[in-house]
Amino acid sequence: MDKQPTRLLLAEDDRNLGSILKNYLEAKGYATTLCVNGQEATDTFARKEFDFCILDIMMPVKDGFAVATEIRAVNKKIPILFLTAKTLQDDKLRGFEIGADDYITKPFSMEELLLRMHAILRRTDENTKAPGTENIYTIGSYTFDYHRQTLISKSKEQKLTSKEAGLLRLLCTHANEVLDRPTALNEIWNDDSYFNARSMDVYIVKLRKYLKDDPRVELLNVHGVGFKLVMNL
Repeated sequence: MDKQPTRLLLAEDDRNLGSILKNYLEAKGYATTLCVNGQEATDTFARKEFDFCILDIMMPVKDGFAVATEIRAVNKKIPILFLTAKTLQDDKLRGFEIGADDYITKPFSMEELLLRMHAILRRTDENTKAPGTENIYTIGSYTFDYHRQTLISKSKEQKLTSKEAGLLRLLCTHANEVLDRPTALNEIWNDDSYFNARSMDVYIVKLRKYLKDDPRVELLNVHGVGFKLVMNL
């Protein structure tokens, strides 16, 4: 049976750019639905099934951050890539806090967009393969299922984004050891730039919050070196 095309939600208020992107992505095999404002994007996402979202930040009615927040409230796993004319790091960090998988700054080449999408989808595909016991980790009172991207405790099940799951698995494989920053950045972000280092710090804070209910588990910053997942069992 032929594989179904990836269903893509594209939200871009510049109709000319939106049409160009839609035609290009469809030519590359993506089933693309174009929305021209944030409200249309959230309404469309609620009605249809999608596998990937590309969201412009500056949109009328509802901006890309608001759209991503609503999407993440109902789907923690779907990849989200932001299109933005903004270069301020605080704006990019805000997007990662919401749960974005990547950013691309305008103007950009179609080839770069496609490469970034492929990188995200590869990570997502790796996270959704049939689970095996080697991808189940015990972290104190938590059970971390890498392929299902879930962190389970007695009281709740926390859904993780693909980057959260990838970073947590890397920490688990280095449990009670120091994971140096360059290794983590190159493994998860494929680039150890300053900006990616800042975004990784955001993810570390989020993982620390997820693990806070078990006092035996600590996610420590090792100053100037990296991080250490400590399990005092």
